[in-house]
Amino acid sequence: MPSAASIVVCAGLLIGLAYGVVGLLSGFCLMSSLRGWWAEGDSRLIRSYALALGVALAATQLLAGSGVVDLAKSVYLQPSFSAPLMFVGGLMFGYGMVLSNGCGSRALVLLGRGNLRSFVVVIVLGIAAQMTLRGLIAPARIVLLQASSTKPVVLSLPALLSTLGGSETFARTLVAAVLAGALVIFAFAHPPFQRAWGQIAAGVSVGLLVTAGWFATGYLGADDFNPAAVTSLTFISPIADTVQYAMLSTGLTLNFGIAMVAGVFAGSLVTALITRRFRLEGYISPRHMLRSIGGAALMGSGGAMAHGCSVGQGLTGLSTLALASFVAAGGILLGSAAGLRGMFRVPPLVSAKDA
Repeated sequence: MPSAASIVVCAGLLIGLAYGVVGLLSGFCLMSSLRGWWAEGDSRLIRSYALALGVALAATQLLAGSGVVDLAKSVYLQPSFSAPLMFVGGLMFGYGMVLSNGCGSRALVLLGRGNLRSFVVVIVLGIAAQMTLRGLIAPARIVLLQASSTKPVVLSLPALLSTLGGSETFARTLVAAVLAGALVIFAFAHPPFQRAWGQIAAGVSVGLLVTAGWFATGYLGADDFNPAAVTSLTFISPIADTVQYAMLSTGLTLNFGIAMVAGVFAGSLVTALITRRFRLEGYISPRHMLRSIGGAALMGSGGAMAHGCSVGQGLTGLSTLALASFVAAGGILLGSAAGLRGMFRVPPLVSAKDA
């Protein structure tokens, strides 16, 4: 009988494979969604992202409410966090995402399609994240974390609402129903999106994949002697761990995140080959490469400080309704807005379809 750890690794690989297929076929990406919405007036991608969040939020809270998964064991609901550090990290990630023309998950998907720019982004992001989490920059991050950390009385939106009266179970149900309902209504309120079956399928699929990650690590991986880290789709720390594993696999252990990263790449690669979308692409100029490297470094360091990325906090973190995730996601949105609009706007160098 396979161990809980091997089941979790296999689940991570399968979830990654599915995400790679969906990501390549649909173009699922927060940065592309925001650019299409704000710059081109096409809101179908952002509505697909909203649908994914609505599905992930409702299904994740259903798992938590029924006692299947203990979300309190995840990094998003730790007893203390630094709101300033998470917000600044989110800002850095959001702006870096625009500089690099896509987030870490999108870079993995495009790498499978033959985009060599994405190879540079993935490697630099992984190194910068590792430096911030455990390497050269880690001491400065730890000092800032210790200086700004707080231990709030409540850690999640349902817990905050329950302080006004009523049980946390009722508050969880109410908040999840209102937020998920609002997100789904926003998604389907746009007639063109109602006819975009591919985007609808992508939104539902990604939302369910987030839930599947929680189930795999929080339920299938629940082992009293060797429990798996309770997590789901997120890409900053997993990419950093994957880069390290590729170099120093001896003595290291495969985990959900590493298997998921490998799965995303493999799923995208196989899909690109089958659909004949695979083609090698590179940078158009040294300046383009430098900007991409800078963006990847910002995403790696910022994502490490924010405990996640546009997927890790924007979908997975928010599905827990953790207050810290709302802080990080707010920073990511503001950082993206600064890069896409206003005086700090980053002029596009390549087509938005390649984001």
